[in-house]
Amino acid sequence: MSERTKVTKAELERKRLRLQQIREDKKRREDDKKKEAENAAKAAAASPAVPGSVLDKKRQEADDILRGLDLPESAPLAVSSPAEASSQDSSGDVKPRLSVSPSHKTTKLTVSKITQAGFPPKEMVTYSKETQTPTETPDDEGDYEEDDEPKSESVEAVQPVPEVPQPEEKEEEEKPEVPKEYTEEERTQIESSEAYQVFLDHSVRLMERALSENVDIFMDYEGKGDGDGEGDKDAGAKLSLNRSFSDERWSRHRVVTCLDWSNQYPELLVASYNNNEESPHEPDGVALIWNMKYKKQTPEYIFHCQSAVMSAGFANFHPNMVIGGTYSGQIVLWDNRSSKRTPVQRTPLSAAAHTHPVYCVKVVGTQNAHNLISISTDGKMCSWSLDMLSQPQDSMELKHKQSKPVAVMSMTFPSNDVNNFVVGSEDGSVYTASRHGSKAGINEAYEAHQGPVTGIDCHHVPGQLDFSHLFLSSSFDWTIKLWSLKKSSPVYSFEDNSDYVYDVQWSPTHPALFAAVDGMGRVDLWNLNNDTEVPTASVTLDGQPAGNRVKWGHQGNQIAVGDAEGKIWIYDVGESLAMPRNDEWPKFVRTLADIRANTQTETDEEPAR
Repeated sequence: MSERTKVTKAELERKRLRLQQIREDKKRREDDKKKEAENAAKAAAASPAVPGSVLDKKRQEADDILRGLDLPESAPLAVSSPAEASSQDSSGDVKPRLSVSPSHKTTKLTVSKITQAGFPPKEMVTYSKETQTPTETPDDEGDYEEDDEPKSESVEAVQPVPEVPQPEEKEEEEKPEVPKEYTEEERTQIESSEAYQVFLDHSVRLMERALSENVDIFMDYEGKGDGDGEGDKDAGAKLSLNRSFSDERWSRHRVVTCLDWSNQYPELLVASYNNNEESPHEPDGVALIWNMKYKKQTPEYIFHCQSAVMSAGFANFHPNMVIGGTYSGQIVLWDNRSSKRTPVQRTPLSAAAHTHPVYCVKVVGTQNAHNLISISTDGKMCSWSLDMLSQPQDSMELKHKQSKPVAVMSMTFPSNDVNNFVVGSEDGSVYTASRHGSKAGINEAYEAHQGPVTGIDCHHVPGQLDFSHLFLSSSFDWTIKLWSLKKSSPVYSFEDNSDYVYDVQWSPTHPALFAAVDGMGRVDLWNLNNDTEVPTASVTLDGQPAGNRVKWGHQGNQIAVGDAEGKIWIYDVGESLAMPRNDEWPKFVRTLADIRANTQTETDEEPAR
């Protein structure tokens, strides 16, 4: 920093302090004047005025003013004569007169006659928010110092410069901002915006989780994290109720038409529902995603469309997508990242796609090559790309012996097979079929049921031995049948139910265990290694509503049951029943051999009867 800059800053600081002192003295004098005037008025009203005392006060006041002005010692001042003071008192104004000593020219000064003047322009000091620094160095530093030398102060030079506005601006900046008041139209526009809807939906979901229990409420099902389903295990009981799901508006008086667990987040369960006849103004089709991880009783996501949803499932390899097959024949696609509850994509209602109810939808293939397979009750099978649902990539008419179309109600694919599949029809027959190849279409027919086939499932349990050729079917004829793709007749028929059997599914972990539900609200678990005549464990739904759908959890320790009144029941399967021992696979081989032997014996004995 240059010498001139230092001098400039020092001078500015000195003058700033001087101005501050002058302001404070001026304010103090004004306050004293007001107090003295008030005291004098009170004293005059209370008793006659004493001229001597008033004069003394005036002298004292004049001395104080002179000391505050800080005049040079070479010009001593004296108070004017008493006659002058008394003449001023008679006028009522307090204006003390001052005069200098006889050695100098007499100068009379009064406070009211002081001329208001600032410093010369060269010495004016102003302040702003910016720092003032010289841009050029003067040629002669000595001249600068001489010009800036403080001069003898006179009465005219002690007056303050104009008020600096910086403190007022600072106060204005510190004032809090007044919140903006929105009009009714602006509020409506904000509330109807997509960003607001997404924020509100996400916030409400977090608050519901926070109020339910103390767990990680910030789990993001719209991201790419890995789920960690948490199902409590009850090793003591074979079947124990964990919890139930229902919604007064969206599921009450609706039939649960399909259930599916998410592969990405095993705690999420999607359920589809048909129309509610008691609420004709509500959407006909609804799909709700329930969360097992939290104890809240409201759905995680709500989707709907204008046609009853007959089948639904999570789109494998697309964790944010939910697929639905509708009664009108449309395939709809919902996305949980969208702020809307309606489908983000849907297939057209045309002859190129489905025009009859779709009871079967399934994504098959791998991450890099997969398709959505759908079959309607008119026997039409379509293959779709989830990226474009405007038209199917491939379609086929399923007809048995090139005669009547197969009215498909259920479908299943064997393990690790995307070409061959098995379907159950309304006429009670089970058919095997192929998507491609020389035998594309219906291949074999399995006729044994006396009513529509409501559910069908292939054996998918991996292990020491391969049982993928086995599959189960349920029917309105009150029976469950065990089939083998290697044999046209059923391997075994389970006839313990006394009502329609609506669904059946193999356990994903135990080779000899499967679950079934019927119209009496009975949930059965069959362990064929223990008994083939009666279920190993059974429970009845509270109120005995018809059990419409059953779905095993991925870990094999829970089952979800949907009933005809729109309620979902989650049951824990005891560890002793759900977890297989190492000898279950060879034991199941012996069980199948015994079943075949008993069936053969009964067949041989039939003519003798």
